[in-house]
Amino acid sequence: MRIEMHPMTSAVKTFFFCVGLWMFFSCEPKVKLPLGDDDNGGLFLPDDFEALVVVDSIGRARHLAVSELGDIYVKLRAPDKAGRGIVGIRDTNQDGKADIVEYFGDYPDKGNYGTGMRIHNGYLYFSTAGEVYRYKMDPDGLLPTGEPELILVDDYKNAKYGYEHIAKPIAFDNDGHMYVAFGSPGDVCQEFNRKPGSPGMYPCPQLEWHGGIWQFDANKLNQTQKDGKRYATGIRSVVAMDWNQEENELYVVQHGRDDFTKSWPDLFGPWESAVLPSEEFFRVEEGTDGGWPYYYFDHIEGKKKLNPEYGGDGLLQGDSHLVAQPLMGFPGHFAPNDLHFYKGDQFPERYKNGAFVAFHGSTIRGPYPQGGYFVAFVPFEKGIPSGPWEVFADGFAGMDTIVNTGDALARPMGIAMGPDGSLYISESVKGKIWRIMYKGKKSDFGEASLAKLEQRKNQRTNIKDPDRELDNLETGMIETGSQVYNLHCGTCHQRDGEGDGSRFPPIKNSRVVNGKNQPLIELILKGLEGAITVNGVAYNGVMPSHSFLSDAEISSVLTYIRRNFGNDSPSISAIEVGNVRKQLENQ
Repeated sequence: MRIEMHPMTSAVKTFFFCVGLWMFFSCEPKVKLPLGDDDNGGLFLPDDFEALVVVDSIGRARHLAVSELGDIYVKLRAPDKAGRGIVGIRDTNQDGKADIVEYFGDYPDKGNYGTGMRIHNGYLYFSTAGEVYRYKMDPDGLLPTGEPELILVDDYKNAKYGYEHIAKPIAFDNDGHMYVAFGSPGDVCQEFNRKPGSPGMYPCPQLEWHGGIWQFDANKLNQTQKDGKRYATGIRSVVAMDWNQEENELYVVQHGRDDFTKSWPDLFGPWESAVLPSEEFFRVEEGTDGGWPYYYFDHIEGKKKLNPEYGGDGLLQGDSHLVAQPLMGFPGHFAPNDLHFYKGDQFPERYKNGAFVAFHGSTIRGPYPQGGYFVAFVPFEKGIPSGPWEVFADGFAGMDTIVNTGDALARPMGIAMGPDGSLYISESVKGKIWRIMYKGKKSDFGEASLAKLEQRKNQRTNIKDPDRELDNLETGMIETGSQVYNLHCGTCHQRDGEGDGSRFPPIKNSRVVNGKNQPLIELILKGLEGAITVNGVAYNGVMPSHSFLSDAEISSVLTYIRRNFGNDSPSISAIEVGNVRKQLENQ
């Protein structure tokens, strides 16, 4: 019997050709990535990664999301002057840069603390300080359609115990639920919030409605907190939260408590207060109790310890073994503000299903350099970290030693993945958006590719643990400031800061010295002439301009004054002095 062989069509030939070369080539066209900026937008990245700035200065950006079309949606901290709190961004020519930037959003927002931005089941969900809304996405258009729907409202301003940590990050599971964090109304559930030495309340009544994660129906409108279920408790403040699709579980990174040395100076020195307590990375199951406010985590010793408000002394652990232990602890006050589990295929295999954490940066690490201001990566395997955390992207701040938070040029805030696997990062100072891409051969990526970032981890003052003596910024500043004060100020205000009682006012316990930074800097640069009243006493002398002093000298003398003579206020950096000087020169 003869079998007739029919000539193959071109489509069939192509199919078999692709199958025959499956081990070497992909039949799918490779997505062409745009060129990175020459300087990677100022970022330091692992080898063969590139970054470009998609858009600059859209406003104080918080979280962001990227659609299947590659459109970017950014939640602003507060609405602009026209009342619009969301920014939509589209790249029309595929060069990676924004071609269309649209501001939109017609919804009540009185909290000035918007945070959340996520895309879920065809909707754009976002949050203000007191609400969670959603818009229906347009499959083709940049702007959503219709009016915003109110999913959740929180009357936080009338909360019984006050309110502090009101950011509302949002996450979604695969069963129709939305998760929202409700942060603690204070620091550690004290009888008098943030009063040094004030004991903690036991049991902590705030835990009924605060310090945890609540689960809601993702599609039900006009819910309040009472309509939800308290899914987890004992979690002080969360801004970084993501649903891990690989594990089908919720993960969060908690902000640790504040001010060890300010509240308990006999137990904790400035160094301990700068690096502790840890920012805790939790896997959150229903019923998880993270231990706040009774316990904190010490990542240096790898132990949960009893908070001093509940009888702790920096050593006691109490019953901390009965509460959830973190997957890992990051150094204190890094401020983890977003968490993203990478599901793409563009990056090398080590990043698959691993966690990226955006550290917004500390505010209360003085007298040591501020820490954070970078994006970390944590490799994962079977739902737990498979290695220590790594530096993935640094350079946002534009400097190494950050004395004051306001010195940083940018503070990384939100993380999202695009449809091609690129990673997008937002920052909250002016609202810059970066796109990070991998351009190398994935099989060649290894430990050597991370070497420069590992070195940076151990050297940069915003990342490494500070040396107790060498990294104490005030040591050198105060020594220099003392010399400048004695030479230029002490003759009038006296060596003890008490003034002379007639012509020159005291600076001891001074409201001006302990007040806002800029007016104090302007006073030094411009001088003062005319009558003033200090502590009920009239003075009518002349303080000449000291603009002849360098920015560093003014910084050091003001820091010296603010740390002595009964004053207790943070350092003032030379960068801040320079910025005020430029403002005055441009007036």
